[in-house]
Amino acid sequence: MSDLAQLYAAHAFWFWLGLGAVLLGLEAASGSGWLLWPAASAGVVAVITLLGLHIGALGEVAIFAVLTLVSTFLARRYLVHAPKGHPDINDPNLRLVGKKGQATKAFIHGHGRAFVGNAEWLADLESGGDLAVGSQVVVTAIEGSRLVVKPA
Repeated sequence: MSDLAQLYAAHAFWFWLGLGAVLLGLEAASGSGWLLWPAASAGVVAVITLLGLHIGALGEVAIFAVLTLVSTFLARRYLVHAPKGHPDINDPNLRLVGKKGQATKAFIHGHGRAFVGNAEWLADLESGGDLAVGSQVVVTAIEGSRLVVKPA
């Protein structure tokens, strides 16, 4: 057996754990979502080798390949994806788009206040004009710290 094969045979756990860490690091750097599942699969194979199941390098590669394909397919099929209209998932204000609220101050010449999402906001009517206190509104956009709304 060659030196490389002996090294792998003696430290298979560290090989798979290292591969998983590298793939996870690449995933964190890219944010693509495609390398998360191969990283997890490498971790599973590392645990299999740690348990002492001797299936050989070819068997470990086969398990890694099958786990990667199955987990990637299932994740793409069943996990919920972020909505396309929200570029920053960390901005909770973007989640207000589409929410209903109520005018808390009369809209005069398109400017007023609305209660949406447990807070009162400065708001502008999408089409301008006036709107009475208590009228129902729907958020259509956010411009800075102001909501753009339309009558519900």
